[in-house]
Amino acid sequence: MKAITRTIWILSLVSLLTDTASEMLYPVMPLYLKSIGFSIVLIGVLEGVAEAVAGLSKGYFGKLSDHSGRRMPFVQWGYFLSAISKPMMAIFITPVWIFFARTIDRLGKGLRTGARDAILSDEATSATKGKVFGFHRSMDTLGAVIGPLLALIYLQFHPEQYKNLFIIALVPGLLAVGCALLLKDKNRRLKEAPGRVSFFSFFHYWKYSPAPYKKLVAGLLVFTLFNSSDVFLLLKARQSGMTDAGVIKVYIFYNLVYALSAFPIGSLADKLGLKRTFLFGLFLFSVVYAGVGFSSRPYLFYALFFLYGIYAAATEGVSKAWISNITDKKDTATAIGTYSGFQSICAMLASSLTGWIWFQFGAGAAFLAASVVTIFVIIYIGLYISKTNPELQQESA
Repeated sequence: MKAITRTIWILSLVSLLTDTASEMLYPVMPLYLKSIGFSIVLIGVLEGVAEAVAGLSKGYFGKLSDHSGRRMPFVQWGYFLSAISKPMMAIFITPVWIFFARTIDRLGKGLRTGARDAILSDEATSATKGKVFGFHRSMDTLGAVIGPLLALIYLQFHPEQYKNLFIIALVPGLLAVGCALLLKDKNRRLKEAPGRVSFFSFFHYWKYSPAPYKKLVAGLLVFTLFNSSDVFLLLKARQSGMTDAGVIKVYIFYNLVYALSAFPIGSLADKLGLKRTFLFGLFLFSVVYAGVGFSSRPYLFYALFFLYGIYAAATEGVSKAWISNITDKKDTATAIGTYSGFQSICAMLASSLTGWIWFQFGAGAAFLAASVVTIFVIIYIGLYISKTNPELQQESA
């Protein structure tokens, strides 16, 4: 545990508290929105706009963080905006206000993501990045276990009183902000000529980024285009006969597996190689999606969601560790922010694409398509990238 510094501990605790607040609301968000008059279409538009804001802002603020040489203000303000957005959604219930509050929440995520991941990278060495990012993902995802459990307990005693949950979620959110304030920038790097960073300036990073980065991110984005929202997995589980409570329980089970395995898998990735670990995770994704597409028995979903938790642990933190190892240290926030930005946009498109395939050809076709495309991505990353860019494999192995 020597690789886990005080800064990493605090950042991970901040993420745990913030995810507790967010995931406390995740299972009830659609129910709450419908209870105040939102249609399914309006909910979809709301989430689409929110993801677009998060996606574009991740790249911009990542670039701004690298350009300014500062990290902590982006992290602290990002968590603050996310904290105050929760009770804002319960104060007024007009569509315009709900859109504003939800956008503030996603803007906070975009503000902090690149800078936070750059701090994690700076706190690690190339030989410990899998462990560091894995530990952070474990703590972050533990919040995704605690949050829904708290929501279930609350709703057990106060059925359908969704609004109060948004007020309660302010507590862990503010605790997260308080912990974030304990951190200060180390070795602040001042620029001689700060200049101006435009909102879309992070797109320019793609032009001068290293070739290994471009090739890796291109493969990851193709995968993301078919990696739709987990809502579709939960919907398929519901259609297979699970009760509403059962769906929430299997979602909590998935997050628990993810939380418990992210740190040990990240540590293992440092020894076996980031690329090998990541490809193993993609293989599990392909197996899970093929299984979900053809499964009709509720009990099978616990086995599939167990594998899905292992997949998430082997890819989410590992991909960021890999990217940070193949890019210049001064561009870490920009590189991760740019990837996260494009990833958010592709994820938004993925849900639309999956919904269309599901509507036209059925759920089995939607999940099978994602499984097949993932196999091609595995072949691309496993063979093509290492063959044409040996330096990429050297950096990641």
